[in-house]
Amino acid sequence: MALQIYSTLTRRKENLVTLNSGKVRMYVCGPTVYDRAHIGHAMSSIVFDVIRRYLEYRGFEVQHVMNYTDVDDKVIRRARILSFEPLKLAEKYIDEYDQHLKDLNILEPTVRPRASEEIPAIIERVEELVAKGFAYSVDGDVFFEVSRDPNYGKLSGRHLDDMQAGVRIEVDERKRSPADFALWKSAKPGEPSWESPWGLGRPGWHIECSAMSARHLGDEIDIHGGGNDLIFPHHENEIAQTESLTDRAFARYWVHNGMMQLGGEAMSKSTGNVLSIEEFLEMHEADVLRLLVLNSHYRSPLSFNDEITEAAKRGLDRIKGALKPAIPGDDDSSRHPSKPLTDKASQDFIQAMDDDFNTPRALSAIYELVRGINQARDAGASQQELGVAQDKLREIAGVLGLRLTGPRGLESQASGLVELLLEIREELRESEHWALADRIRDRLSEQGVMLEDGKQGTIWHFDGQVG
Repeated sequence: MALQIYSTLTRRKENLVTLNSGKVRMYVCGPTVYDRAHIGHAMSSIVFDVIRRYLEYRGFEVQHVMNYTDVDDKVIRRARILSFEPLKLAEKYIDEYDQHLKDLNILEPTVRPRASEEIPAIIERVEELVAKGFAYSVDGDVFFEVSRDPNYGKLSGRHLDDMQAGVRIEVDERKRSPADFALWKSAKPGEPSWESPWGLGRPGWHIECSAMSARHLGDEIDIHGGGNDLIFPHHENEIAQTESLTDRAFARYWVHNGMMQLGGEAMSKSTGNVLSIEEFLEMHEADVLRLLVLNSHYRSPLSFNDEITEAAKRGLDRIKGALKPAIPGDDDSSRHPSKPLTDKASQDFIQAMDDDFNTPRALSAIYELVRGINQARDAGASQQELGVAQDKLREIAGVLGLRLTGPRGLESQASGLVELLLEIREELRESEHWALADRIRDRLSEQGVMLEDGKQGTIWHFDGQVG
């Protein structure tokens, strides 16, 4: 089966056919950096990280652009409240988000442009729209005239006659229509501003992304992504202003992730209904959040609560548990052929991910592989045999961005010390120094090293990470 991807524009799954064979140009709308990022932002970044990772796994070369919106009304309002210079405030939160990307094992985008560094390209874009008659200037402001685009509303399914001024659509009597949106805004005291043909001012939100996408990826791209809260007006307006200039389809596939919900409502800084990425990572390891996201299809809304988080933790422990070594003394690999097990896991994983990146089904393939590994270990498979299946587990889990490392950061270099302590403990047990042997076991447990005593000896693993 060909790799299929659901496009919001056509409202159906389509075979992925890229503009250039073997290459994907993907633009993803990043955060507006006016406050600490919450786990809803993390969800979107994780979703598109998984999409990118899988595309690369399937052999595509991916150019991934994720922008930062650092010139925006929200940034300016927040900076005013905090008595901060707007661009410096944005810089602070950009640095924080860059660190979050690393903490969450999100691949670094090919380019991370920010609006404040793209002003010449933005101004050029606005000038072209004015010259072609799609935009008009009033008192230093420039507006896109929505009625000039006969296809306006094709992404969201809204009809222009039925539209009312909504989120981030400013009511302004100078506009020819309430639906017209700002491409350039005249300067106001205390706001960042740049010289332009219309006087000092700053770009509107929508034109920023169109200009950055065109500059770094070209006028036509393969995938444009973001949260489904951006479908209207942001992405609708991006399409209008971009395609009015180029007379070509802006993006082949419009991909939108569902919203993360806390207490039944979408996470939103404006309502305070948020849990920051920093707060989450203080309580849980990054793989827990990633698995929580993977447990739901990316287009669906995702509820967040303690029960769902605990379920993700249990699932993660289950996957890590399959990486435990073979039981000492067993060495009959002929009874436990791993090739059928790994081949089926690969086939089921690819089939799931080829179906619009269906991560819940992909996880089912992983859990089936986990089950097979555990059964083989219990039946006496050798470490050589187990290792083949465990390598496959690490491979496909890695495609989903799972690190499968211990929460305390214990690494393989600790293995030698653990093995030495186990030797000492075994000597203590043989000499019946039970209390001291138990003390070693308990102290290792406190450090996240779990022991399992069996008839054939003792095996150990980190609490989540196998030794």
